[in-house]
Amino acid sequence: MSNEHRTRSDSGGVVITGTSSGIGRASALLLARSGFRVFAGVRKPADGAALQAEAGEAVVPIILDVTDAASIAAAAAEVTRRLERGPLTGVVNVAGVGMAGPIEYVTPAELRGLFEVDVFGQVAVIQAFLPLIRQARGRIVNISSVGAHIAMPFGGALGAAKSALGILSDALRLELRPFGVRVCTIEPGAINTPAVEKTLGDVEGRIAQLPPEGAKRYGAMWRAFTRRAYAMERDGSPPEVVARVVLQALTTPNPRPRYVVGKHARLLTTLSRVLPDRELDAVRNRLFSLPAAVGE
Repeated sequence: MSNEHRTRSDSGGVVITGTSSGIGRASALLLARSGFRVFAGVRKPADGAALQAEAGEAVVPIILDVTDAASIAAAAAEVTRRLERGPLTGVVNVAGVGMAGPIEYVTPAELRGLFEVDVFGQVAVIQAFLPLIRQARGRIVNISSVGAHIAMPFGGALGAAKSALGILSDALRLELRPFGVRVCTIEPGAINTPAVEKTLGDVEGRIAQLPPEGAKRYGAMWRAFTRRAYAMERDGSPPEVVARVVLQALTTPNPRPRYVVGKHARLLTTLSRVLPDRELDAVRNRLFSLPAAVGE
């Protein structure tokens, strides 16, 4: 590790959202071992206590609900107090929720709830901690997804949220660079985390919530998609793979604007870039065993 890596890590604090499990937890543990003072955002005190028990005093749990303005403000105040004039060199936005289902039956409430966490909450956290980050000329790392670049059947809502976060992150990178603040976007592919179960684990329950005509129309396709997507995610990279890229984005002297990481990530982003839409549609249809269009 270079001298700049050591200096940045040893002297800085970093806020990470969504550290109860998965990528957030893996990132908190790795950054704590690497010399950061980690302010680990959790919604439940028990999750923070479990994380601190494993990582020690390098991890400081903070209660942080990214959809609650009062919670974000309280977390920012607590971090400011605990820093004791030390720098906040990083904010890592990991907290997020997933959703799968046919767009025809996604309710406005479900769509708003998804964007509240995956987009609006991320921006609110950045805005709250940006004064500290700007003061330290620190870094902001946003966890998006390769799904921001390639649409998947039954994944339109989640892909839309990740696309929105990616564009916001790109604009923020341009706006903050003159002030010495770097903004990086990490786009994981298939990652085996507990989020897989939450997003894909109850397809029969979700199908049962559809009206009868909706279940008849989409049931078989949704099951086929879920079987394939679930297998791909369960066979995906461990979250520690993403955590190592988070560390790189926070410490390397000249970080990349964008990191693509994890199983299938480069393949999916390459396909979306080089294949015409119709050919890409054919690949996705075969991949998820979708039926041919009427008349084909």
